[in-house]
This record gives sequence, structure tokens and C-alpha cells, in this order.
Amino acid sequence: MSTDALAKRNIIVLVAAQAILGAQMPMIFTIAGLAGSTLAPNVCWATLPITMTVIGSMLTATPISALMQRHGRRAGFIVGALGGALGAAIGAYGLATGSFLLFCIGALLTGIYMSAQGFYRFAAADTASDAFRPKAISWVMAGGLLSAVVGPQLVKVTSDLMAVTFLGSYLAVIGLNLVGMFLFFGLNIPKPRPPVAGAPIGRTRAELIRTPTIAVAMICATVSYALMNLVMTSSPLAVVGCGFNTGNAADVVTAHVLAMYAPSFVTGHIIARFGTERVIALGLTILAAAGAVAMAGVELENFFIALILLGIGWNFGFIGATTMLTSAQRPEERGRLQGLNDLVVFGGVTMASFSSGGLMNCAGGSVEAGWQMVNLAMLPFLILAGGALIWLWLKPSESRA
Repeated sequence: MSTDALAKRNIIVLVAAQAILGAQMPMIFTIAGLAGSTLAPNVCWATLPITMTVIGSMLTATPISALMQRHGRRAGFIVGALGGALGAAIGAYGLATGSFLLFCIGALLTGIYMSAQGFYRFAAADTASDAFRPKAISWVMAGGLLSAVVGPQLVKVTSDLMAVTFLGSYLAVIGLNLVGMFLFFGLNIPKPRPPVAGAPIGRTRAELIRTPTIAVAMICATVSYALMNLVMTSSPLAVVGCGFNTGNAADVVTAHVLAMYAPSFVTGHIIARFGTERVIALGLTILAAAGAVAMAGVELENFFIALILLGIGWNFGFIGATTMLTSAQRPEERGRLQGLNDLVVFGGVTMASFSSGGLMNCAGGSVEAGWQMVNLAMLPFLILAGGALIWLWLKPSESRA
């Protein structure tokens, strides 16, 4: 079996996992803030459960990467699914008992799944040739299209299914994890070989992060993901706070997640033709446009257009940065660099998620003012990422790596 034939077989498994297991993430991001607002002692803490999920992802990124480096991708992905099921079970119990603390603990454990899911894109690249790698990453990300439909629609069906609002949704998340984890038995990615005496050990983490290409890739990935999370986390609260209903909020999230993954069918081709730097720059520009549309008004169409642009911008920025990162790594550095990257990325996402609820609920005198503050907060980070990309462009090719 040729390298790319094996990669394509693995991609089928990873796309299915992205579609089925991945459906829990738009579900959680749709309902966790709304449920948190009913459980939290202070409305400013409404999005804390989402922040806890991101913190859980940040804290487990390095251990899961190390687990995969030692025992293979399959082991790490199964652990992620079990973590997602456990987190949903504790979250459901917190909802049933009215305990905000338990709800947040469950959200923290859900981060185990979120962290493992982040490695799907790296797994797609493991058995792919250099030429096929951008397409492999893009196709796996495209698996999120089905999750974008399944997740929010499951929220509509299950949110009021039981006496406690959203309890049925969390029970559905448990089922997605327990069923979906069996997909990984079809994954065929060779385990990394243990190092032998005298074999290259690669660069240290300090050396990796000082490498210009790697540093800029991490900055752009962090900014793209963090800003997407900042705005998306607050969007259900903003939609409902501006007079629309939970169904409208779910539809906006559906449109957003579709926009996150739909471009993935062509992102790899675009990267191969125009280069990672140009695609990342386009992603950052579209993220800026999303903020401008959101600040222009709070009609339902503003929410839809802004969140669609937010998803497209994330896709180009994040997939472009991931491709840039994988092109700069050596085989012996894979686990070390990918764990470090996701630690940094989800560290940034954690801060964005934590800030989102405070900006939305406590930074202005109204829902509209809070939503304006959320989107205005994007500006300095877009300038940071854009500046880093220009700096890399200006460096001679030989000094980038």
C-alpha cells in the first residue's frame, strides 16, 4: 500500500470521527453558556464552563501528545472519547442537581476530548506525503461539516427533552463518545519508534519556539483559534439577549461551524497553489471583516454573516498555520512540537474564553454594548498576528528554519 493510499484510508476514519465525535463541540459551545447563566451565582461567570473545557484541553494537550508518541494515535483518541463521556456525565449530574461546581468540573473533563480532537489534523499528516499533506489536513477538517449540522440540531431535539433543560443534550453527548470511539480501531498509523542510542533527538522546546517559522505558525494559530472562540462563545448569549430564541442561537452556531469546515475541501489546494503565508493573511483579513459586521448591528442577519465570516477566517488562518507548523518539524520532534503548539494555542483560547463572558455580560451597560466590546477586543491580536506574518515574509528564506 502506497503512502498516500494509507493516508487516504486513515483520513476516512478521521473524517468519520470528526463528524460523529466532533458533533459534541458545537453542542457544548451552544448550550454551556446558556446553562451556565442559569446555574452561576453571578451572570459574569456564565461562560466559565466553556472556559473550563478549554482549560482542560490546554492542560491535557502535552500529556495526550506524549501518550500518542509512546503508544500511538489510537490510544490517545480513545482516551479522549472516554474523557468526553465522563465530562458529559458529570456535567449532566451537575445540571440535574443544580450544582454549578459539578457542571464546571464536567466541563473541565470535556477538555480531554477537545484536546484529543485537536490531534486529528496532525494524525492526517502522519502517513501523508509532503505533497498530499495540506490536502490531508484539509479533508479531515472538512469532516466537521456533518458535526456542524448534527450537533446544533441535536441541541434542538434534546434541549427540552427532559424536565431539566439541556440534560437530554448532555446525555446525547455521552452516547456520541461511547459509540464514536470504536471508529479508532480502523485507524492504521504506525506507532513512533522508540529512540535508539545515537539517534537524533531533535531540537529542544526552547529551540523550537525560537525558530521563526514555528514561532509565527504558533502565533497565527493561537490568534485564529482564540479570536474565533472569543466571539463564538458569546454569540449564543448575544443572540438570545437581543430578543431571539435558543433555536435561532443554534442556527447561528450551525452556520458558523459549517463555515469553519466547508472551505476545507479547497483550503489544501489553495495552500498548495498560493502558499501558507498568503492563506493565513487572508484568514486574518476575514476575521477582521467578521468583527466589522458584528459591530455594524444586532439584527439576526448580522449574527449570521459575522459568524459565517468568523468560521471562514478561522479555517484559512488555522489550517494554514497548522500546515506551516508541520512543514517545519522533524520526525523526532513531532510529539514534542505538537504538544507544545497545542499547549500555547489552547492557552490563548483559554484566555479568550475566560474574557468572553466578562466582556459580554459585564463590560457594558447592555447586551449590545457587551457584544461590541467582544468584537472590538479582536483588533490588537489581529495586528499582532499580521505583524508576525509580515516579519516572517521579510526574513531571508534560509533564516526561517
